[in-house]
Amino acid sequence: MEVTQQMLIDAQNALHALLTGSAVAEFRDQNGETVKYSKANKSDLMAYIDWLKSQLGMAVRPAGPMRVWM
Repeated sequence: MEVTQQMLIDAQNALHALLTGSAVAEFRDQNGETVKYSKANKSDLMAYIDWLKSQLGMAVRPAGPMRVWM
């Protein structure tokens, strides 16, 4: 659980760096492989963050706008 929590923190930091233009986001996954993200695959990084949150039992952002049924 601690490893997954750290991975989530790393991924969120990578997304922040990516969105603020600080750098190309790069970090190691749980298998020790280096993963690089650029503006072109921002959605992949956001999906990875959602997956990590689900692994930790955290709420995941909704996929789209809520619909109201009457």
